[in-house]
Amino acid sequence: MIRFVLGNGDPDRWTQSRGGLTTDMDSPIWAALPAAERSAVDSMIQQDQRLAAVARIREAFPAESRPGLYDTLDVVAERYRELGRRFERYPTPPLDLVTLVQTVEALPGRTVAIEAVWDGDTDGWCVDLMALTDDPPAEHRLAMIRHGSDMRLFNGTVPPWPEAQEAEKVGRALAEQFAVPFNFAGPGQPDLDAPRWRTTS
Repeated sequence: MIRFVLGNGDPDRWTQSRGGLTTDMDSPIWAALPAAERSAVDSMIQQDQRLAAVARIREAFPAESRPGLYDTLDVVAERYRELGRRFERYPTPPLDLVTLVQTVEALPGRTVAIEAVWDGDTDGWCVDLMALTDDPPAEHRLAMIRHGSDMRLFNGTVPPWPEAQEAEKVGRALAEQFAVPFNFAGPGQPDLDAPRWRTTS
């Protein structure tokens, strides 16, 4: 059984009591985990599986003493630092309108619309900026925009989504350069099912 007690009357120090053995530690959550669970969490972190690591820690505790989500996120973030890894993603470089115009001009076919669409992967949500062409019909990804991981959903820094704001600003300017429509059906929140331009035009 895992339980926590204060150490030496100091509220800033915690000790872990397991089977009568009490040891000092910095994080009561991390120190309370069995060695096998710690190893499993570290393995997930080495594979950059942030959400899985959070879930693994919380599930190691009984429901009545399970640590809160934000406290567990703090533990995972600290383990990332201890293991020399970056917890949050670097944002993608700002989009350059001149470069995008040159890219669109070099595309085969006739550009009929510029569109921003939500996408996602193991790192979280992102926005793809697309050029739609005819003759023949096709779509071309011009850029992927990401400003962080899905951890932002837990710490309350989104919405608004800065990648959506950047996509809308640059996408509209790019569309104006070619006198074509710009479509971004769901800028307010990630939505893989938002209407696409070809289905609504």
